[in-house]
Amino acid sequence: MGITHHYDVVIVGAGPAGMCAALYTGRSMLRTAVLERGIPGGELLNTEKLDDWIGEKSILGWELAKKFEEHAREFGAEFVTATVTSVTRREDGTFDTGTDSGDVYRSPAVIITAGGTPVKLGIPGELEYAGRGVSYCAICDGAFFKQQVIAVVGGGDAAVEEADFLTRYASKVYVIHRRDEFRASRILQERLAANSKVEVLWNTVAEEILGDEQGLMTGIVIRDVESDAVRTLAATGCFVFIGFRPNTGIIDAHFDHDEMGYVLTDTTMQTSIKGLFAAGDLRSQLTRQVTTAVGDATTAAIAVEKYLTARAEGGHPIEAHGSGGYAV
Repeated sequence: MGITHHYDVVIVGAGPAGMCAALYTGRSMLRTAVLERGIPGGELLNTEKLDDWIGEKSILGWELAKKFEEHAREFGAEFVTATVTSVTRREDGTFDTGTDSGDVYRSPAVIITAGGTPVKLGIPGELEYAGRGVSYCAICDGAFFKQQVIAVVGGGDAAVEEADFLTRYASKVYVIHRRDEFRASRILQERLAANSKVEVLWNTVAEEILGDEQGLMTGIVIRDVESDAVRTLAATGCFVFIGFRPNTGIIDAHFDHDEMGYVLTDTTMQTSIKGLFAAGDLRSQLTRQVTTAVGDATTAAIAVEKYLTARAEGGHPIEAHGSGGYAV
């Protein structure tokens, strides 16, 4: 049987949003646990380098992740390696965050920053060349492919829109789609069709990502689903847009969400479940960038401090913990 640990706030996920939230809750003197199943960093660890983080013309993904973690730890955040299995609101308004070890992390507030997971192709070479040719974010990585030949896999709105966007950088963009027509909206299709840099490969699937001895992508093995003909497409980049799933399955209650399953919040980042806040890629929003994730997280962390103060003043069983915390 596991141990129950008590904190003022539990943060689920140690990507940019989670670590920024931990920085701010720590600054507010709240005892904070950040639960992450692996090394802190989230999608930063799958990003070779960034050139859109303000103040840094270019920085490696892992390097920025390390800076985030060190800064959060400086203000007292505790990082715990654990896989979260559930977040449950108790009758008294506190939360139990369960983990695979059986340990439970109890707190009067939770910030979920578990992000989302791009749907993978599941083909050989995809994981090996992730961040070294294979990408799931055009805005993040497009600028690294100036005057190169690249491919986009998918046929929905995201694939078609991002393929058009990527022509700002690439000399040519192939769109690989397994059907003979797109699912994307008509206006996006028309825009793509008018772009001379784009060539659509209909009825085609990607079979394997190829690379060189330096670990960089060099091409894609593709197959025509009608003729079964196989050939190699010379390309140094492959952007995959076949779906994205927010990691919300751990929430043990109904919560308001949009048609794609992303969490809806108010302006303070609080979900429809009182005391449960959300930030980052699992939240319904226009764009999903490191900058927007940390912006969400800043708001959520400050809102949590105000929420806990109001809860304590309302006569709930929360007592001062340490130097200014709110332990159950």
